[in-house]
Amino acid sequence: MRSFTYERAKSPQEAATAVASRQGAKFIAGGTNLLDLMKLEIETPTHLVDVQDLGLDTIEDTPEGGLRIGTFVSNTALSAHPRVRRDYAVLTRAIQAGASGQLRNKATTGGNLLQRTRCPYFYDPNMPCNKRNPGSGCGALEGYSRQLGVVGVSDTCIATYPGDMANALSVLDAVVETVTPEGGTRSIPIGEFHRLWGDTPEIETALERGEMITHVTLPKPPGGTHFYRKVRDRASYAFALVSVAAVVQPDGTGRLAFGGVAPRPWRTSAADTALPQGAAAATRAAFADARPRDDNRFKIALAERTLAAILAEARN
Repeated sequence: MRSFTYERAKSPQEAATAVASRQGAKFIAGGTNLLDLMKLEIETPTHLVDVQDLGLDTIEDTPEGGLRIGTFVSNTALSAHPRVRRDYAVLTRAIQAGASGQLRNKATTGGNLLQRTRCPYFYDPNMPCNKRNPGSGCGALEGYSRQLGVVGVSDTCIATYPGDMANALSVLDAVVETVTPEGGTRSIPIGEFHRLWGDTPEIETALERGEMITHVTLPKPPGGTHFYRKVRDRASYAFALVSVAAVVQPDGTGRLAFGGVAPRPWRTSAADTALPQGAAAATRAAFADARPRDDNRFKIALAERTLAAILAEARN
């Protein structure tokens, strides 16, 4: 691990200003992803701004009937919250499908949204990677792509977003709230938060330099029955080959987001519209623009079967 300097911020704006004003600065809270990347010298920040003592660790009801979740609420606390378990069960299920209990105790809501891809070519400094070193190429394009993306990918990157929580936030229509280095605020719909890779895969979110997540807001509960199914190579401590977050209403309508297949939680209005017609129609709509490779073509069929299992359970 390379040397770095360190400070503790006293307010969200102070933290944002500190990161924006210093080249190579990064926020650190739980550190469950950043520290791993620093040990491998994939991330090499010159300065860390510790934000975990800023007090943004509460969950509050909103006047509209939703929830406002502080960025430093731990994954454990969020998944166990009574209203989340009752009204937003897809979120509880998604969080508990990810990582270990020890990691969930430390991982934060904002940090979870910002975790970086687990593409093996990104994690191997000996391989070319446009995310790690823009313009160097993508080793995955001609390599082994079983774990990688099939939709929303580009000619410069086929990595996937690895998280579970964000898939649930997608079907819940969450909004990400931020503070800017100038003291302003923004509200970013979750569907606009994670970027498609395009020609700049090193730019992963809609955040500007120094902009810091302060809260995630959920609208009033969507009702229906909530599901989260994650298919992986082993039963625990593994990232999804395919996951499906779903909220299904009694009349068969609902909302879907697929994980493990794209640069962001993959939710499309066409798939939601096609859901009453069944798993095949909804999956066909979701993956209409898919660009699979030989090693990962199976993911589309796997997504359909996973959704079919959800719909069968919803009917019972």
